[in-house]
Amino acid sequence: MFRKSIAAALASSFLYAAVPATAQQMPSANRIEQQLQAKPRIRLDEDERVTIKELKRRPELRRAAPSIDIQAINFAYDSAAIPGSQYDKVETIAFALERLLNRRPDAVVLIEGHTDAVGSRTYNYGLSDARARSLKRLLARDYGIPPSAMETVGFGEDYLLVPTSEENWRNRRVTLRRVDDFLR
Repeated sequence: MFRKSIAAALASSFLYAAVPATAQQMPSANRIEQQLQAKPRIRLDEDERVTIKELKRRPELRRAAPSIDIQAINFAYDSAAIPGSQYDKVETIAFALERLLNRRPDAVVLIEGHTDAVGSRTYNYGLSDARARSLKRLLARDYGIPPSAMETVGFGEDYLLVPTSEENWRNRRVTLRRVDDFLR
């Protein structure tokens, strides 16, 4: 009985740690900064480093970079606009990025946009890219984050959190990934 309780506790703590922030729970600036400050899962030698364009096409490198899913800023169906009611969440991201850049002035954060699986793949790639660019533009314009510290990419429906062909708000999100350790 005791062993089952320990196993159940370990399993639930592992599951909790693997679950990203939900729409009801915006990660704190401290948590965002800590996640992005982490060491990458792999280390590349100078001659193995890639351009940002190559990195966007290499999921194994992106997965190795420190990252955090931001599900608290969800996008309306078929929209890349960030409503004013969400600006406090963007401000939290801006504060975390500002602190990260104070500690690591050469840091580069890849903002990944994602969609759900409704619509064509081509359309979803464009929409997800527009979502990433929308966040970058807002962070630069309203919060003074240097545009050179941010790159964007849209992955459409390629990396669904909830595997479904139906509309699901959890899939309409952004991921922040610190990628400077992989870039030339």
